[in-house]
Amino acid sequence: MTGKKTEFDNIMEILVGLSQGLRCCRQDGAFCEGVTFHQFIILDAVARKKELPMAKLHELLAVQKSTTTRLVGPLLSRGLVDRVAADHDSRAVKLVLTAAGAETHRAVWRCVTDFFRGVMANIPAEKRKETLEAVRTFSQALMKNPGGSCCR
Repeated sequence: MTGKKTEFDNIMEILVGLSQGLRCCRQDGAFCEGVTFHQFIILDAVARKKELPMAKLHELLAVQKSTTTRLVGPLLSRGLVDRVAADHDSRAVKLVLTAAGAETHRAVWRCVTDFFRGVMANIPAEKRKETLEAVRTFSQALMKNPGGSCCR
């Protein structure tokens, strides 16, 4: 090896930095208001759609169905969401936000907004749009990768 960084060295360096910077989004750690990042994704999706079929959650979270059940459990236990029978099939279940869930959702959004205000303040104003577009492009490329996982 010559010491010259390759494109793949640069990608790995970026991924390590993102992993360190996004430690708040790790699956099992409390993110804000006692919910994990994945649980917040659920709360946010339910808040935006007013109701969310359980069957759609594993797609949304990009996790196995059993993981989805594990993530929803604490939200149900805390009374942040309710499970109700779907209109089209009494065996199907959808999630709806409770009043406590709506308040938690608002509180987490305030926390997230403050966090990202700080992040954006560290990016020069003239580079913010370009930076977000580049991160979105990279994220989409990761999701489209047919291998799905870097380790088989």
